[in-house]
Amino acid sequence: MPRIIYKNECIGCGTCQRVCLVGCIKEGENRKRRVDITACVDCGACQFACPKKCILEQE
Repeated sequence: MPRIIYKNECIGCGTCQRVCLVGCIKEGENRKRRVDITACVDCGACQFACPKKCILEQE
């Protein structure tokens, strides 16, 4: 399942975007990141790199 970012917890640091292997994470409003779920390959790199642990598998 693709990952989703819980924007309430995101601090906008960009770590997830830097480690994304396929470039599916983009900057949105207030520097918060969002995942293009159609491009996500479900590798989990962003989830493990996030310092706030606000990225989880989509249910």
